[in-house]
Order: sequence, then C-alpha cells, then structure tokens
Amino acid sequence: VELQASGGGSVQPGGSLTLSCAASGSIFSISAMGWYRQAPGKQRELVAAVSTGGRINYADSVKGRFTISRDNAKNTVGLQMNSLKPEDTAVYYCNAGYFAGGGYYPIYWGQGTLVTVSS
Repeated sequence: VELQASGGGSVQPGGSLTLSCAASGSIFSISAMGWYRQAPGKQRELVAAVSTGGRINYADSVKGRFTISRDNAKNTVGLQMNSLKPEDTAVYYCNAGYFAGGGYYPIYWGQGTLVTVSS
C-alpha cells in the first residue's frame, strides 16, 4: 500500500488547512485510514482515524476543531483542520490500518507533511 499525502503549509493561529491522502496498491488489505502527527521533541500521536464503516476516533486535543473524512470509492482520506493553534504545529502522517477493540492500529505510513501554525 502506498500513501500520498498533500496539503500541509503555514497558517496563522485561528486559520484552517486541509490535508488529503490517497491510497494505492493492495488497498483491499486495509479497513481504516487516519492521521498521526509528531511535533518537535514529542512522540508521534494519533490525530484522527476513520474506518470504511464510518467509525471515527479523534484525539481529545482536536475534537470539535478537526474533521476527518473518507471516500471509500476513491481510497482517499481528508483532514479538515479549523481553529488551528500553535500547538498543532507538527509533521502530519497519513496512514492505513484497522480498528480493533477500542483503538486504531496503523500498518502503512505515508510521507509526512509539515503544518506550521504561527503568527
């Protein structure tokens, strides 16, 4: 599975950005897609994930501000980020995997795209 992400950039606090990611290859092997991020000096963390059936997980820090969406027919996942804060600054990684129990488990990773929130 190959994942191609796009849409990062720089924005002022309070602004919005949209990330997109397209999956190709053995896509029959995945049932969920999502986004992780890694800020400087911090561990990589889940941002949001969505299954083919519509199950969604969000990190508490982004609930109400970020919206994840998935087009199963096109094998794409998007992340609409609103009301961005400086602490959202990070490299965002698209991934694909599955849900099990209460969590999302990524298997495949795309390249990161940098999001910078600064005045």
